[in-house]
Amino acid sequence: MDKIQAMQVFVRVAEANSFTVAADSLGIPKGSVSRQIQALEKNTGTRLLQRTTRRVCLTRDGELYYHRCLELLGMLEDMDTLFRQEPSTLNGTVRADMSVALATGFVLPRLPEFLQRYPGLRVELSSSDSQADLIRDGLDCVVRAGELADSGMMVRHIGYHRMVNCASPDYLARFGLPLSPQALSQHTMVHYTQYLGKPPSGFEYYDGKKSHYFPVPGALTVNSTETYRAACIAGLGIIQVPAGSVKALLAQGALLEVLADYPARPMPVSLLYPYRRNVPPRVQVFMDWLSGILQEYTD
Repeated sequence: MDKIQAMQVFVRVAEANSFTVAADSLGIPKGSVSRQIQALEKNTGTRLLQRTTRRVCLTRDGELYYHRCLELLGMLEDMDTLFRQEPSTLNGTVRADMSVALATGFVLPRLPEFLQRYPGLRVELSSSDSQADLIRDGLDCVVRAGELADSGMMVRHIGYHRMVNCASPDYLARFGLPLSPQALSQHTMVHYTQYLGKPPSGFEYYDGKKSHYFPVPGALTVNSTETYRAACIAGLGIIQVPAGSVKALLAQGALLEVLADYPARPMPVSLLYPYRRNVPPRVQVFMDWLSGILQEYTD
């Protein structure tokens, strides 16, 4: 058994959730795919894939083996370009994760220029407000906004998001313009949390030394930045967001800034990646480009 080839076949089956699709994409018989998977399972001593009449999915052991295969195959791919630094010679896949707001607002509009410069590279982009696991999910790097817990990862600080307080014209017409945090007892907020069920912290005001919190009622709590902004536009309450993420909405008049003298603490933006003595060239050029893009939108 050619173990490297078998791993490549296994990865393709895992990603396609199908022996047939994997065989077609690889240009080999379906029977050959099945034999290589069986050989891998015999060699590892565990079942890697759960087969049903409708689909194929990873077992728990298979999921772990899948991410190890990605890491190993990625290293082998990097070795082919270890001494080639010209943009036209770099090839392979970069896997990254960031929030939906960062991806749609800042990164995707500029991604074509990166792919044009490095035509041999491919990008797999995971986007959600829940935090992906770098190692478990086989990622090369992730962008994080906010304070970081100690994760054992390498950290590249990018900058800070300036925070603004916003409300819709319809909301302000109904509730009036608040002039101080103390006046917010007569207002309502849309509350944001990554984990539903967690009590909201209220309105945050940073005086340059520490943050102060004012309890503000609210009928809606969300765990998505896209939903957070949409709820504010709908007139459901005041929100506190990075200025860059609502720049267009403020310019259009869909949202209005309120309590400009009472911003929340600036939000740090960081790039995290696994510790490696030598970061693969394909990952290095992507992280350098990504850092440059995000620094244009941070202070």
